[in-house]
Amino acid sequence: MAAMSNPYEDQAQPADPNQPNPYGPGGYPPGAYPPGPYGAPQPHPQGTTVLVLGILGLVVCFIPGIVGLVLGNRALREIDANPAAYNNRQNVVVGRILGIIGIVWQVLAILAYVLILVLALVASRGA
Repeated sequence: MAAMSNPYEDQAQPADPNQPNPYGPGGYPPGAYPPGPYGAPQPHPQGTTVLVLGILGLVVCFIPGIVGLVLGNRALREIDANPAAYNNRQNVVVGRILGIIGIVWQVLAILAYVLILVLALVASRGA
């Protein structure tokens, strides 16, 4: 029976620093992308904007929430069309959700204000 060889022995040894790099000056094998603007996924340009507008829609008023929701929907369509190009889908989704929560919150607050106003008018006429 033949002796089994160790598969880890065939691994390439570290390159001699005096020898030229076989892959060229960049050091990347053919077909591999170096890290940079075209190699790795980039954040979507509107990702942070959507997140900030969603937070403002939650804290300030519903108008930034509406804008954040519209921009977030557009950004999500672009991210879903080319998922390998963008890496901040989570920021866009969180911004959209905060925008929706802000809109719902403000609408409920306006309805509560109108209800209190109507109840106050009814109570003042009955007295």
